[in-house]
This record gives sequence, structure tokens and C-alpha cells, in this order.
Amino acid sequence: MRRALRLAALGPATGPNPRVGCVLLDPHGRTLAEGHHRGAGTAHAEAAALADLASRGLSARGATAVVTLEPCTHTGRTGPCAQALLAAGVRRVVVADTDPNPAAAGGAALLAGAGVQVETGLLADEARALNERWATAVGRGRPWVTWKFAATLDGRSAAADGSSRWITSAPARADVHRLRAEHDAVLVGTGTALADDPALTVRGPGGEDVPGPQPLRVVAGLRDLPAGARLLDGRAELLHVRTRDPHEVLAALAAREVRTVLLEGGPALAAALARAGLVDEVVAYLAPALLGAGAAAVADLGVTGVAGALRLDLAPGEGAVTRVGEDVRVRARPRPRTEDPLHHHHAEEAPRVHRDR
Repeated sequence: MRRALRLAALGPATGPNPRVGCVLLDPHGRTLAEGHHRGAGTAHAEAAALADLASRGLSARGATAVVTLEPCTHTGRTGPCAQALLAAGVRRVVVADTDPNPAAAGGAALLAGAGVQVETGLLADEARALNERWATAVGRGRPWVTWKFAATLDGRSAAADGSSRWITSAPARADVHRLRAEHDAVLVGTGTALADDPALTVRGPGGEDVPGPQPLRVVAGLRDLPAGARLLDGRAELLHVRTRDPHEVLAALAAREVRTVLLEGGPALAAALARAGLVDEVVAYLAPALLGAGAAAVADLGVTGVAGALRLDLAPGEGAVTRVGEDVRVRARPRPRTEDPLHHHHAEEAPRVHRDR
């Protein structure tokens, strides 16, 4: 199973599907074949392992399949893995974590009902951590939201004259591009889009766009973008969601199977999502500098006393507090609420969506 987890980690961190690894063993415990999911539209881990086995003229009859996520029962761009394992004659299936997606779950029960020996829960915590953001997005019906901001030690994101370039050091700015590459979409409001004219692409040290797919660029708000805006330059897809409602913005993204969003908007949009309980992680780049005046990193959160502060906990694992160049990066997570506000929000009007490719 540890080998299957290492294989799963080779898959892309972005996209609509989870990262999954599979190892096929013969009746003596020797490895027959391996596979992992390489991204949407490609073979799932189980199918990849079975295909590798078949390409060498070998059979999976009587084999054990060790899989990091419950084999799916869903037919989409690829067929259901549970049925593929059954058809191949696999005798035993060992699963780390169950599938939180109701459209794909049920593979363990299907296999067991067909007489296959099924065991679940082996290294489940490690498997769950690997797909935490995907599983959270699927379970809540909205993307995982990472709010990134840069600020001075006194919490200013811009000086009194409005200037903000550059509060943080070059290594911190490079780290932001790495962070962008780990998300399906980057979100700003029309205020930031008009004031800063950002590109929101993943770029290298020389300012060049990195090769490969770029995250979806998303603008939320009612105002139009000027014709010469860099967001309209065609370097990456743009989605303009014409609403100020953060729930509607995330609903529009969920409809496109966007699982992770990096919020890079200004203080007003950040406050709107934080007040609505829609921020899952905060990544703050803090520069050892003081401004004393200027725009705060976040607008009014509706907090009138210390007791009402939005409390966060440092993110689990290593790297919760890290020096990046001259700056410090802090990763923290809002303490859980008892319910997800999205499931109790009823929009009167669906957002109007404008797409540019």
C-alpha cells in the first residue's frame, strides 16, 4: 500500500479527479503490475495496472489489487474500475480509503457482493491526506479555497499611496507561482482586476509563462474589464462570474468541476469569503516591514471584540511556518464550523457567466 501511495503521488495535484495508485500482486505477494491515474481522461489506476499486465501477456486471475481509493462504479470518460477488476478475475482487493463521491462510490460493496474478498482502511489516513483538497471539494459540493495574501508585519497589503509592489521578496513571489500551479483556478474580484491589471498566470523567474496547462483565471464582480486588460490576453482561459455573491462564484466553479481555487483577490473579496465560512486554508507571506497606514490585508469581518475573532490553527504537517527569502510564509486553517454555509444558501438568481478561451 505504501508503494501504491507513492505511485498515486505521481499524479497531478490539480484537475477534477483524485490521485490514485494501484499495485497488482500474485498469490505469493509478488508484484505483477503497477498503475496510477495521470489526469482527467486517462486510465484510472486499476485500469492502467491491468493494461500493463495484459500488454505483457499476463493474467490478473487470482491476483490481489492494492488500491489507495475505493474502485469506482462510475462510467464517464473511462469505464468503472470495480467492473474491470471483476472481469479480470481479481480475487482480493485491499483499499485504503473509501470514495466520498456518491457518483462513483460503491465499488467495495459491488466487489464483495460478487464474491471478491475486500478489505478497507489500510493506511486510510495517509490516503486521505493525499486527496484532502479533492475529497473536501467533492464532499461539500464546492471547491477548496486557499486564500493567499502578502502583507507587512502590521498587516498592510499596500501603502497609503496605493503602491504594493513589492511588499515581499523575489523568492516569496516565486513561491506564489508554485502555489498557483497547485490550484485549478485563481480568483480575484473586479476591483483587483481593474486596479492591478494582473495576468494571473504561472510564470517562471524571467516572467515567462511556464509550459503546460495554466489555471483558470476567474474574475468575480459586475464591472466589465477594459479591452486591453491582461486577463483578456488569451494566455489562459478566463471566466467572468458576474455576481458579488461568493456562494454563487463557487457554485459556478463547482459546475465546471473546479476542485481547488487560489483566492488572490483584494481585502473586500477575501473578507466576503471568510465571513461566509468559505475559506479552507490561508497562506500568508509576511514581510519584515512596517507601513503604519494603507490598505489592510482583509476588510471588515464583522468582528467587534476579541472573543469574536476568526481563529485559525497552523496547518498540519511540516511547513506551517517557513522562511522564504527575507519573508515568512504561514499556512493556517480556520477552525471548523458546525455546518457549511453553502448548503444553506439559496440564491434568488443564478450567476451570469461569461467565458473567454
